[in-house]
Amino acid sequence: MWEIYDALIEKIPDDLTVDEIVVGNGITYVESNGGSGSAPYRNYTERAPQYEGDKFDLSLKEVAELVKSWNFVEASAGNAALLAYYNHPDRVRAKGILSSDKNRVEDRLKDPFINSQKEIQGKKVCVVGHFPLIENLFEPVCDLSIIEWDPGIGDYPYTACEYLIPESDYVYFTCASIVDKSLPRILELSENAKKITMVGPATPLAEQFFDYGIDDLSAFVILDNERAKRIVSGAEFQRIYASGKKVNYLSSARSE
Repeated sequence: MWEIYDALIEKIPDDLTVDEIVVGNGITYVESNGGSGSAPYRNYTERAPQYEGDKFDLSLKEVAELVKSWNFVEASAGNAALLAYYNHPDRVRAKGILSSDKNRVEDRLKDPFINSQKEIQGKKVCVVGHFPLIENLFEPVCDLSIIEWDPGIGDYPYTACEYLIPESDYVYFTCASIVDKSLPRILELSENAKKITMVGPATPLAEQFFDYGIDDLSAFVILDNERAKRIVSGAEFQRIYASGKKVNYLSSARSE
C-alpha cells in the first residue's frame, strides 16, 4: 500500500534542505530551495507524533517521508515537503505546466469542475470531497454522488467509496487523501473509470501518479512564499490560492 508514497519520496534528491516549516490551523507549510508547498490536515483524534526531533535537522527527503505518518499533522508536513519539490516553480515551468507568473488569481480555465462539464454530460460521476459549488456545476449535467468525511445534506459518508466509486464513469477526489491514506484504495476502486482526477492545492505535480491510473492532476503552484507563510500562519485572512496559480497536468502531457 505504500508503493505510491515511496515512488514520490525516492525521487527527491538527498541533498535538498528544509528552510521553513509553519504549522497553522489545519494546514502546514514547508519551504525548500525556493520552492514551497502547503498541505491540509484533518482535525480528528489521531496518533501522537511519530517523530519528536527537530525537523530542521532533516533533509527535505526525510521530511517528505513523514507523509507516511499516521499523525496527520506530521503527514501534512510530509505532503508539503513533496510539494516543495514537485511543485517548485522552476520544475513546473520546465514541464510546460506554468507559462507565466502574471495574474496570480484563480484561473477558471484551470478549474477541473468547470472545464469538464461537457465531458461528463449524462455520466455517473463520483466526487470525493465536497468542493465549493460542485452541485451547481455538476448536478444539472450528470448523475452526481458526493462523498465527504463529515457529510452534509445530500452527501454520502466516506465508507460509501466502496460502493459508489466502482460504478462511476468519472472520479474526482481530494488531495487530502494523500495525508489521510485513503489514496491507494480510492485508486483501486477507480480502476474502471474513464477518467480519474486528483484535485486540490496539495496535489504534487508528480508524473508517478500517471503510472497508478490518474489522468489529470489539478494542482497549485505557490509563487509568493512570503504571502503563503502569512496565510498559513493566520497573519493574513486569505485562501492559499492568493499566493500562486492553479495549474493542470494531464497524463497525455507527461515528459517521460
